[in-house]
Amino acid sequence: MATGSAVPVPASHLDAARDAELATRTANDAMAKRLPFADTADFEAAKKGLIAPVPGGAVTTGGGTVLWNLGEYAFIDGELAPSTVNPSLWRMARLNLANGLFKVTDRLYQLRGFDIANMTVIEGDTGLILIDPLTTAEVARAALEHYRAHRPNKPVVAVIYTHSHIDHYGGVRGVVDEADVKAGKVKVIAPTGFMEAISGENVLAGAPMSRRAQFQFGTMLPRGARGQVDAGLGKSVARGTPGLIAPTLSIEKAVEEHTIDGIRIVFQLAPETEAPAEMHMFYPQLGVLNMAENACPLLHNFIPLRGAVARDPRIWAKYIGDAIAMYGPKTEVLIGQHHWPTWGREKIVDYLEAQRDLYKHIHDQTLRYMNKGWRPAEIAEAIDLPQGLAERWSVRGYYGSVSHNVKAVYQRYLSWYDGNPCNLHPLPPAPAARKFVEYMGGAAAVIARARADFAKGEFRWVAQVMKEVVYAEPQNKEARALCADALEQMGYQAESATWRNAFLYGAQELRHGVFQLPARAGMSADTLAGLATDVFFDLMAIRLDPAKAAGQSTVINWRFTDRGETMVLTLKHSTLSHRMGESASAADASVTTTRATMDAIVLRKTTIPDALASGALTIDGDVPRLGALFAMMEPPAALMFEVLTPGEGR
Repeated sequence: MATGSAVPVPASHLDAARDAELATRTANDAMAKRLPFADTADFEAAKKGLIAPVPGGAVTTGGGTVLWNLGEYAFIDGELAPSTVNPSLWRMARLNLANGLFKVTDRLYQLRGFDIANMTVIEGDTGLILIDPLTTAEVARAALEHYRAHRPNKPVVAVIYTHSHIDHYGGVRGVVDEADVKAGKVKVIAPTGFMEAISGENVLAGAPMSRRAQFQFGTMLPRGARGQVDAGLGKSVARGTPGLIAPTLSIEKAVEEHTIDGIRIVFQLAPETEAPAEMHMFYPQLGVLNMAENACPLLHNFIPLRGAVARDPRIWAKYIGDAIAMYGPKTEVLIGQHHWPTWGREKIVDYLEAQRDLYKHIHDQTLRYMNKGWRPAEIAEAIDLPQGLAERWSVRGYYGSVSHNVKAVYQRYLSWYDGNPCNLHPLPPAPAARKFVEYMGGAAAVIARARADFAKGEFRWVAQVMKEVVYAEPQNKEARALCADALEQMGYQAESATWRNAFLYGAQELRHGVFQLPARAGMSADTLAGLATDVFFDLMAIRLDPAKAAGQSTVINWRFTDRGETMVLTLKHSTLSHRMGESASAADASVTTTRATMDAIVLRKTTIPDALASGALTIDGDVPRLGALFAMMEPPAALMFEVLTPGEGR
C-alpha cells in the first residue's frame, strides 16, 4: 500500500473536470432510489463512544508539513450527494469522516480517522497493548499522544500486527523504541509468515505496485466532489515515515492463546485471506472479537487494483465461519482494524454470516459460470449479489467490486488466459491499437463516432475505443480529451471508491500528463533490513541488465558475519541465481561482509570502494569481479511510468 495523503497537485486540475452528464445523473438517481438510505444505524455506530476528535482534524510535522488533513473533506457536508458522486459512495464517505478516540468497551479503545486504518488500544494491568500502529511513525505517534491526553499515561508493553499490509505496521517506530523491544520490555507479535509476506507483496514488485496504488487510493487527485472523496476503507493513506520492527513472537498454531499483561488473547490464524499472513483475535475477558481486515462493512478485494497475488475467497469465507462457530456465542462486541464496531451478539452473528456468504457466493457463482465455459468479462456482467445481500449496506462494493473480484477468482483457478487461442498471442497494445484505428477508418472517424456514443451515455465503450486511439496516437489531444471525459463520467457513477479514484486519476493524467514526483528511495531501510538474504538477492537479480551481462560468467562466494550465513552467487546465461548455505570451491571471488553493509550499498549510503577501504567488506580472489557485477545492475526504475499511454519504446 502506497503512502500519500496530501500531495502538491494543482487545484486547477479539479477545475478542468466536467460536470455530470445526463446519463450519469440518471444512473446516480436510480441508485439513490434502490438502497435503504433511511437506515442510519451505521452513523450512530460510527459515533458511539467518541471521547475526543482528532485535534484540529490534522497531523503535521514540527516544520508544518501536513501529513494528514481531514479538513480537505469539508465539502462532504450533507446527506444529499452531488451529481458527480455515486450516492452510496457519498454515504460511506460521510461515515468515514467519524474520527478521534473512541471507547469501545471497558479497557478497549480505538483511534480512528488518523489514517486509513484504526489503531486499537487495550489497557493491560500495567501498560498498553497496541494493535496495528498505522502507516507512518508520525501519525501513529500523534494518535498515541491523543489517547494519552485523555487516558492514563501507561507504557506500551506489546504491539500486535494483525497482518502484513503497511497501514497495519508501518507506524511502529512512532509508538515504541526498538531498544525496548530488544531489551524485552515490549513484545512485537505477528502471524506466522509475516516477514515473508512483506517481502513477497511489497518488495519484488514494489515499484509498479506503488504506481498503481496512486490510481486505487486517488492520492494525487484533488479532494472535492469532482475528485477524491474516499478510499473505501477510510479517507486516504497518511504520509510520513514508514518503518518496521520485526516480530519477537510469531503465532504458529491455527488457534493459540497467550496472556499479555493480564489480557487473555486467543489468536486465530487466517492465512491467504485478505493478506497472505493475517489473524483474528478474541479477548475473552472483554467479550470482544477482532476480525482484523477480514470482515469490514463492505465488499473487500480478491485482487486490489494496485496488484497482489489473487486471494482465496473460499478459504476467506471458511475462516469467517470458523470465527462465528468458535467465538460468536461469547462475543458482545465486534471490531475490525478499519471502520466502526458492531455491538450485540445477534447483530454480530448476522453481520458475520453476511460477510461469509458474500465471499462464498462470488466464489461459487464464478466457478459455476466457469464450468459452463464463460469468460471473465462475461461472468463479471452476469453475477450480482442475491436478495438478502444486495440490499445490505455492509456488503456494498466500496473497496472491491463484484466485477473485478469475479475476474480475480477466474485468474486464481484458470490464469489470465480465457482459453480462446486468438487471445493467446495477440499483438502488444500499441501496435494492435494502430491496426485497429487503421481498420476503423482512422483516428478522426473513430473520434466522430465516439462523440455520438458519448452523447448517448455509452461511456464504457467510448473509454474502450478511445484507449485504442490514444495508444495508436499518444499525442492526439482530441482523443485524450474524449477518453478523459468518458473515464470521468464512469468515475462519477462508480460506487467503489477504488474504481472512482482510478477512473478520475486516469482522466487527470490524460488531460495534464504524468505528475512527476521527486525521486525517492524504493523502500525503507527497515523493510530492506527485514528481508531474508534469499529475497535480498532475488531483488538484485531482477535488476540485472541482460545486455550488460551477455557472454559473462561469474561465481562469487558470500559470507555474512552478522547473520552467520553463507551463499554462492552464480552469473550465467545473463541470469543471476544463488544457493543459500553453500560455497563453491572454484569461485572467482569470496566476499566477507555484513548484511547491514550490503543494505547500505543498495540504499546508496555507501559504495563498494568505500566499504573496501573501511574494512566493512573484504574480497579474496578477483577483486574487480564484484564491481563489475554491480555495474550490470540497472538503477531502481522511475516510479512515475506511463499507464494511460504506451510509454517510450513500446
